[in-house]
Amino acid sequence: MSEVAVPYRARPHRRWTRTAAVVLAVAAASTGGPAAEPAEAAPPQRVQRVEYFPGPGAEPRRVTVPADTPAARRADRAPDPAVRPLQRTGPVSGRLDLVVTGDGYTAGQQGEFAADAAEKLDAIFRIEPYRSYRGLFNIWLVGAVSPESGVSGDPTADVVRKTALGSAFFCDGLERLLCVDTGAVTRYAALAPDADIVFVVANSAKYGGAGYSAPDLPPGSPFHGVATMSSDNDRSYLIGAHELGHSIGELADEYQYPGYGPYPWAEEPAAANLTLRRDPAEAKWHRWAGVQDPTGSVVGTYEGGGYYETGVHRPTDTSLMRTLAATEFNVVGREAMIAGFYADADALTSPVPTAEPVRGTRPITVRLAPLTGLADLRLTWSVDGRPVPWATGLRTVTPYALGARGPGHRVTATVTDRTAALRDPAARARAANSLTWTLR
Repeated sequence: MSEVAVPYRARPHRRWTRTAAVVLAVAAASTGGPAAEPAEAAPPQRVQRVEYFPGPGAEPRRVTVPADTPAARRADRAPDPAVRPLQRTGPVSGRLDLVVTGDGYTAGQQGEFAADAAEKLDAIFRIEPYRSYRGLFNIWLVGAVSPESGVSGDPTADVVRKTALGSAFFCDGLERLLCVDTGAVTRYAALAPDADIVFVVANSAKYGGAGYSAPDLPPGSPFHGVATMSSDNDRSYLIGAHELGHSIGELADEYQYPGYGPYPWAEEPAAANLTLRRDPAEAKWHRWAGVQDPTGSVVGTYEGGGYYETGVHRPTDTSLMRTLAATEFNVVGREAMIAGFYADADALTSPVPTAEPVRGTRPITVRLAPLTGLADLRLTWSVDGRPVPWATGLRTVTPYALGARGPGHRVTATVTDRTAALRDPAARARAANSLTWTLR
């Protein structure tokens, strides 16, 4: 096991991909003496980078661990698990789809898994901005059946249990690192209608968890991150909340490692919550400078972040992206998270297809995601680009009532989130979507 630094350098924006590389180190030994037939080289061991959490109030760490799950923990193929929605707020094409699967739950414990999953999710969705934007999520439960109850490494390293996903504490010798067979996770998550993010809830009261980012998952995995957490520890939900900060908001870790020294790159980090600028007025979050933050400090530039001690700055003294002793994102993190929600989810959907022309007398119905709190949705209508003010807020209209007469005219519904939690114009632009129908 070794610690690795993951730089937050500039990278092009894309929907739900990350630019990172896994570096494999292969040590070669040479021996003296008479020449001998060359031995066949052993294949390099596969490794994965994971983020783990040494304790409920500790700063996370990133480490490299073996990727292969020991055979002693791998269960034989179990019956296909039950898949059901815990929450469905809209079509999968317009929502973030979160898949939660359990490990270490036998066939008779599937009700317990469902209750544990709901409890963890409720805790996560009490944190802003998850609380206000829960309506942009579909949540699917995949009831993986394990032959044994509990997971390996609980309570001690010598305990081995066969489970559906091979979950285990003491991963590579680290007690609180709860690793999982990511190949098995991929297979089970694929049973849900869609998967953007995956949580694994391990049947254990022991504190622990891990976070896997997209580059460290098996090739072809369709989702963008995996977080593991124990079911019956009342602080483990923060692991999932932190990991979603990476996979949804593309946020950097705000902690640093002693001895890492200065940030070694000259270009501005791509993550929304790191900057090379010392002056808050020049930071990428300058619109928030001086604001009293939910984390308890004032938004400014605080040195240290992205694992480095100097030369790089974070927005606040602490936050959920720095330590799990904090239970809030700072306002910069909130803004990035909301923008991330809208990168893969739409507040406006409709059961009326836009791909086919509609009659002028056909009622067009639209649906708004059930957002609360920080969100402030405004629905407007237009015909051929001309606003129809009297129709603002209406969920059902007909093209004729809007003044559209004859084929070829275009009716457009637009929803805009005017939330005060977005100050960056680019983020505000992402918080809007439109649907357009053409008359026949």
